[in-house]
Amino acid sequence: MIRAIRWYQRRVSAGRPACCKYYPSCSNYALTAIRRFGAVRGGTLAALRLLRCRPWSDGGIDDVPRRFSVFYRFSWSRAHEAPRLTPLPKDEEGEDVPNE
Repeated sequence: MIRAIRWYQRRVSAGRPACCKYYPSCSNYALTAIRRFGAVRGGTLAALRLLRCRPWSDGGIDDVPRRFSVFYRFSWSRAHEAPRLTPLPKDEEGEDVPNE
């Protein structure tokens, strides 16, 4: 899955102007989600992200959740994470740095 996403980034996305309404882009979100949670869980989060990317959505910063839950955007979920105003800092491998 990671190789397919990387192929898409190099062959398809690289030749087009940036137009994603979310940060990070959907392909970078998918890479992070798959690395963090594996192919099935990460792929599920990536698919849900693609479904959120619709014409009437506001977009904005949408980081991969730290704990897996398909309901992390809902306030009643234990894994709830409110949308951020600034992106999380990244380390050398591109992973989120926890706030301490």
